[in-house]
Amino acid sequence: MPEQLVTIETWGATTVLTLDRPSALNALSRELVDQLADRLAEAAADQAVRVVVLTGSPTAFCAGADISEIPHMVDASPLERLAFDRLFETLASLPIATIAAVRGVAFGGGCELVLACDTAVAGRSARFAVPEVKLGVIPGAGGTQRLVHAIGKAKAMRMLLAGAPVDAEWACAAGLVAEVVDDGEVLDRALDLAEQIARNAPRAVAYAADSARRANDLPLQQGLAHERRNFLLALGTSDASEGIAAFTNRRTPAFTGR
Repeated sequence: MPEQLVTIETWGATTVLTLDRPSALNALSRELVDQLADRLAEAAADQAVRVVVLTGSPTAFCAGADISEIPHMVDASPLERLAFDRLFETLASLPIATIAAVRGVAFGGGCELVLACDTAVAGRSARFAVPEVKLGVIPGAGGTQRLVHAIGKAKAMRMLLAGAPVDAEWACAAGLVAEVVDDGEVLDRALDLAEQIARNAPRAVAYAADSARRANDLPLQQGLAHERRNFLLALGTSDASEGIAAFTNRRTPAFTGR
């Protein structure tokens, strides 16, 4: 049996996926990447799951790509799929919300994982970096693109070109993470946020997340058209009727995901 590198816990409608390769600071080996992509796909297919929280250990969210994997990519063509492509494509297209709960280092591919999630909660020990230039390479899983969208060109260039780590407070002020709490509160805060999300209409959450994610890759007018499409799709759901009726009658809505 292959070693289990991603552990799974269920908290109500939330699935917590924990990277579990502590001996390598949760570095992204091919096996870890494949297992995480599989667990994300399974969560998305489970009708009872409405949010995924992705976390690591107290000292390392994820230290980045496993350096031993890099030589396997040297001769790849620009059009060839790489080992981590499926993982980041899965994250980008999940019909449920994703929250990164970060303590310790989130370097390289670990920082890219945080950027690929919908939002993030960081502990005060969290450190973020895209240090690939120090190895003579650059980020290859969306780091140059998502970082600019998340924090703006000037701050992203500082991280990308210097390769130096930033602390949790800087990351929060810049917009890389949503909030900073004490390390012991990170998972609880992420679960609290997940519970808030899970109480909302599942398809509305999916449509909102899809629209916001597309803001990164569509011109404004196309993004507005995509939003209008999703608005009308959400408006046609049973949950929209239920939500409006509940608001009118001053009661708690009972959303079903239909």
